[in-house]
Amino acid sequence: MRLAVDAVEAATAGQVDTLVVVSRDTDFKPVVETAAKRGLRTIAVAPGTHGRSDALRNAANDEITLG
Repeated sequence: MRLAVDAVEAATAGQVDTLVVVSRDTDFKPVVETAAKRGLRTIAVAPGTHGRSDALRNAANDEITLG
């Protein structure tokens, strides 16, 4: 939970211009959505096709699936 809070704080404070989430946990979806609403570029990185979260992938501007 703390990582999500820190990411939202950084996004809303203008400290970053791109948010990269490396996870398959859909709990980060609201973080990605909030960052995108603030105009940040968002990237969802999945550990592989088996562990990919479609919710995160669809919420992000870009997605990367590690092989």
